[in-house]
Amino acid sequence: MNATTLPILDLARYTDPAEKDAFLADLRQAARDIGFFYLINHGVDTGLQHAVQQESRRFFALPDAEKQQVAMIHSPHFRGYNRAASELTRGEPDWREQFDIGAERPALQLDAQRPHWQRLQGPNLWPASLPSLKTTLLCWQHAMTQVGITLLHAFAQALSLPVDAFDTLYGNKPNEHIKLIRYPGQQETQSHQGVGAHKDSGFLSFLLQDEQKGLQVEVAPGQWIDAVPLPGSFVVNIGELLELATNGYLRATVHRVVSPPAHQQRLSIAFFLGARLDAEVPVYTLPPALAREARGPDSDPQNPLLREVGWNYLKGRLRSHPDVAERYYQDLYRKYPGQLIV
Repeated sequence: MNATTLPILDLARYTDPAEKDAFLADLRQAARDIGFFYLINHGVDTGLQHAVQQESRRFFALPDAEKQQVAMIHSPHFRGYNRAASELTRGEPDWREQFDIGAERPALQLDAQRPHWQRLQGPNLWPASLPSLKTTLLCWQHAMTQVGITLLHAFAQALSLPVDAFDTLYGNKPNEHIKLIRYPGQQETQSHQGVGAHKDSGFLSFLLQDEQKGLQVEVAPGQWIDAVPLPGSFVVNIGELLELATNGYLRATVHRVVSPPAHQQRLSIAFFLGARLDAEVPVYTLPPALAREARGPDSDPQNPLLREVGWNYLKGRLRSHPDVAERYYQDLYRKYPGQLIV
């Protein structure tokens, strides 16, 4: 690849009969060759996006004591706040403070016979002093889920599959995950690693950026390009489960975030649309012409990919948040000694 910038895809073309086929061809090429693109005219209200950014800044401006009241260590569902350097990528600390929100569902009543990943379902933690945060984020979560489903329908058609081919994987309980992220400047971190190089594990990822660049995409081995902020767009990338489902035709691409320069900061808001936790990812049969171009899924040997969505997601959470794993999942290690890479 000699790409120097990410392609720009206009979602309005998908609903235009005169443009739809050309859009699907562009979508297929962008997702296979790079695995990242800008999405414009996505239909999410501009006012809602600004509200999400404003609420995020208000959250990060709260006193540390208030943020600690909703710290992730209080949640067996891996929801809540983490200070910078609390989350690990490939064993190294990521210099970002963040707040994780999932689908707002009640915790399940579990017993020893239930799989451990069912603990992932549960309520979020919300700061009492900022009640508007919950309303705004859940509204944005709903809007982003609709965009994600529309894009999955487009992907299915781009691959000559039935438009609803992926529907059973997310069903009525998709794995909806929001991450509010603030990257401090390098004078605070003494590190360039905002987030270490990694692939996303789910289906689709959407990123709402502010004006500060930092996201970089590895378009070829050792070749990184900046995903420069583009107003009005989301940066979209393919997750490993979608790569797995298409036998590597669609590409999950390694990316990272470089910490902002000294005395600056960066705000980004990520939305991840994943399959329902009780799903198992099949390999879809593509038309012969496309199947010949599939490269097979490229799983990280240090973090092997599992077809069982719940176990795969739990494995990633345990690796990234060892303090939460130690507090709530010790029985998992006793039951499966040496069998999980965490």
